[in-house]
Amino acid sequence: MLLKTFGWSFAVTVIGLALAGVLWGWKGLAIVGILSILEISLSFDNAVINAGILRKMNAFWQKIFLTFGILIAVFGMRLVFPVIIVAITAKMSPVEAVNLAINDKDRYEHLVTAAHPAIAAFGGIFLLMIFLDFIFEERDIKWLGWLEKPLAKLGKLETFSIVVALVALLIAATTVATDVAHGGGDKTATVLLAGVAGLVTYLIVGGISGYFEDKLEEDEEDDEDETAGAEGQGEDGGEAKGSSGARGSTGASVAGLAGKAAFFMFLYLEVIDASFSFDGVIGAFAITNDIFEMALGLGIGAMYIRSLTVFLVRRGTLDDYVYLEHGAHYAIGALAVILLATIKYEINEVITGLVGVVLIGASYWSSVVRNRREAAAGEGAEAKPEVTSGV
Repeated sequence: MLLKTFGWSFAVTVIGLALAGVLWGWKGLAIVGILSILEISLSFDNAVINAGILRKMNAFWQKIFLTFGILIAVFGMRLVFPVIIVAITAKMSPVEAVNLAINDKDRYEHLVTAAHPAIAAFGGIFLLMIFLDFIFEERDIKWLGWLEKPLAKLGKLETFSIVVALVALLIAATTVATDVAHGGGDKTATVLLAGVAGLVTYLIVGGISGYFEDKLEEDEEDDEDETAGAEGQGEDGGEAKGSSGARGSTGASVAGLAGKAAFFMFLYLEVIDASFSFDGVIGAFAITNDIFEMALGLGIGAMYIRSLTVFLVRRGTLDDYVYLEHGAHYAIGALAVILLATIKYEINEVITGLVGVVLIGASYWSSVVRNRREAAAGEGAEAKPEVTSGV
């Protein structure tokens, strides 16, 4: 199963590193390898979050995520997106932006870096909303009960997460955005506009996917009720045939609605991936300003994140280690805060990666301890009746 899930990632790695060696020599090969590791270390929490959503999809959409989705992740976010940002901020055509990226790499790097406040505000608020909606939701399993219980009570207030996100955006716009390190000057208006755009994007894409998901569940329940009713009528020798036809019609509707739900959830996943990729793309300039080296290195890393997501889904890891999602969402919250802080301050990517690794590692260990405790309790419960019967 490991080779089946990660086979394409291994193949892309071998081909990508060989291509880097041929095109740019040993130095280029090393740069691409470092960028791949950087992307994996920064995006491990992304894989856990994606797995929590992807496990709701069928095998077809999981394949779409792993194939077509990786094209969007590599070519869209790691290659095309920075060029589009440069074209918009520098008010030039995409062709001119590509020419600049190839022939004037220092100028290209400067323009992408100058656009960082807007990128960080958009991605920071989008990721913050994911974290807030998770932490404010009442759930049966709690990792840090002392924190999650009171926050879940606050979450009963409608739109509370939106209010918190807007307050965070206002604080960022009136503090770190007033004298930014990237591009210089006051970026208050830019940060406010980009942050609101991130919030609106989350509400639209997340809201639509959530609507179709809920509608699908309702229709599946109605379909089950109709099926049970049809079986009951069939026993009486009555309208079994007609009911069967109605059941088939409902089944077709459910299948179509599942497609819509999966499609919008796929879009939601891609926006999440885009938000996670912002810090990786910006951080990559500390290693190289060659867009092709950057796209190849980050693309290899993104491929592993995609494969890891599918691996977690197929192994049922999130069901076995129930606190992993908690740790990943806390890592998302930390990344959101870091992104907003980087509007003004330089924060090393190693710190960003370590924060995520530590939080996910802690949640994994807590899950292991919980599983051992439950297993011990189960063995004790089984042993007790045996002793009693022996007496």
